[in-house]
Formats: sequence, C-alpha cells, structure tokens
Amino acid sequence: MGNREKLAVIWSSRDKDVAEKVVLMYTQGAKMKGWFSEVVLIVWGPSTKLLAEDGELQEKVKGLMKSGVKVQACSVCAGEYGVAEDLEKFGLEVIPMGEPLTGYLKEDWKVLSF
Repeated sequence: MGNREKLAVIWSSRDKDVAEKVVLMYTQGAKMKGWFSEVVLIVWGPSTKLLAEDGELQEKVKGLMKSGVKVQACSVCAGEYGVAEDLEKFGLEVIPMGEPLTGYLKEDWKVLSF
C-alpha cells in the first residue's frame, strides 16, 4: 500500500463489541502497521455517548492518540448527548464534523464507517 494513503474511520455504533473488536482494532492496525500514512478516527453519533461513559474504551482511544491517530468527535452529536465536555477532558478534538468530513471525502481519503 502506498505511503501517502489516508484513512478516515467513522465510528458511529453504540455497540461496545463493534468498538473493541472492529473499530479500534482496525484503526490501530492501520496506523501501527503503516497501512496508511495518516489515520483519523471520527467519533460520531451514538459512539460519542458510549465513549464518554466507558473508561476502558477511553484508555484504548488514548492509546490510539499516543500512536499518532488523530481523534475527532462531532460536537453536535456530543452536545445532543450532553457529553462534549467529558470528551474534551480526555483530549479529544470536539468540533462540528460536517465540514472536515466533506474535506476528507473531497481530498480522496479512504473512508470506512462502523
């Protein structure tokens, strides 16, 4: 795979098994094994609430961030669930995601959603 390929993973599922066994595992592999030069994890919709309430998942996401994965959360979604501050407290970039996602799509990033 090319060194300049970029991946945006959209995590919207509230299912913890999907988070642990698919989303976070693949995202980590994509970054750590160099499958993509840049990897962004977008926390969107119900996953914002799941992440805000689950310390175990928070630790896994912190590990992704330490490995170089950029993690962004949708501020509108987080606001609807009342968890924006909780996500910001442990270092997530909580922003309106419509425009950044549109940019990823227009810049020809590979986009994967769960």
